[in-house]
Amino acid sequence: MTILRKAMLGIVGLVVGLFVITVAVLYLAPTFGGTITDARRMRVEASPRYKNGRFENAVPEAKRQAGEAWDMAKRQFSGNEMRYPPRPIPVLPMSTQGFERSPPPGLRAIWFGHASVYLELDGLRLFVDPMLSSYATPIAGIGPRRFHPPPLDLEALPRIDVVLISHDHYDHLDMRTVKHLASKGTHFVLPLGVGAHLDRWGVPAAQVSELDWWQSHSFGGVTFTSTPVRHYSGRALRDGNATLWSSWVMAGQAHRVFFSGDTGAGDHFQTIGDRHGPFDLSLIKIGAYGPSQTWIDIHMTPEAAVLAHMALRGKRLLPVHWGTFNLAFHAWDEPIERAVAAAKGLGAEIVTPRVGEVVTAGQPFISEAWWK
Repeated sequence: MTILRKAMLGIVGLVVGLFVITVAVLYLAPTFGGTITDARRMRVEASPRYKNGRFENAVPEAKRQAGEAWDMAKRQFSGNEMRYPPRPIPVLPMSTQGFERSPPPGLRAIWFGHASVYLELDGLRLFVDPMLSSYATPIAGIGPRRFHPPPLDLEALPRIDVVLISHDHYDHLDMRTVKHLASKGTHFVLPLGVGAHLDRWGVPAAQVSELDWWQSHSFGGVTFTSTPVRHYSGRALRDGNATLWSSWVMAGQAHRVFFSGDTGAGDHFQTIGDRHGPFDLSLIKIGAYGPSQTWIDIHMTPEAAVLAHMALRGKRLLPVHWGTFNLAFHAWDEPIERAVAAAKGLGAEIVTPRVGEVVTAGQPFISEAWWK
């Protein structure tokens, strides 16, 4: 056997080995989540939103054009936007003092960065899309890393009564955070099918409730209703749209909160507002949009977010899904600049808390352009 032939066989063997290892990681690493089987599959397939082996949006998103993926890949390395903050983002560290007692009546919200918001709603402690890990990827050290630490370490959190998850993407459903909170007894309210991931992570079935759109679950005097959005799901190579995506209505005895999750614009906000509004607080995503219509259809612009807030009949808008990860082709602070300008133009109340800053319903909040 010649040296060249041996070298070629070695290269082929290396490629095959890397392929086998990659496939093994994708199918064996728990962070990629679980698969839908048995009784859960029956519920999934019975959903009006499940067609042709996958979930679909009520209003289809634009189809990706030829060459679009390649254009985006080139822009990822050639764009000149300031996608990272030029200096550290201000974080107000939270104190654990007072967390031992039950939260008082009323509504408080604390932004943890990205789409993660801690809430105290009429005596219940809630967390929407808690993502406290450093990387929004299945493998730590690879991919988007946080711009800032959370205002309170995961291990220092008080017991959270209920966690709401909007969908199963890595920047919204974090295995490390989920497993820690589950060990403390937290109950998880999820879109249909997402419980398969929690099953694989060892979360007891008694701590999980899965809902289709317009279905509700009550816990501790608060009713949680899954509501429509325009997005998609998936954590691995072959599970695209295997699980549902949702926005959430949280209705307590005295206050109501809306959380958009990830979504494109649409008339679903008007429908939600008509059925469940008005809302004391709306948590609506403003970042990670564009440049193509394909992208905007599932990640609306800041201006569309403000219009959504008004359609929902929201009293106060707390914008989320910006300022924590580099996930799109725009400057890191462009979403908040555009959202504030749009809210001012339409006369909508918008608050811009620092990470860790408390927003209390019924009390004035002095917003500052801290990102400047």
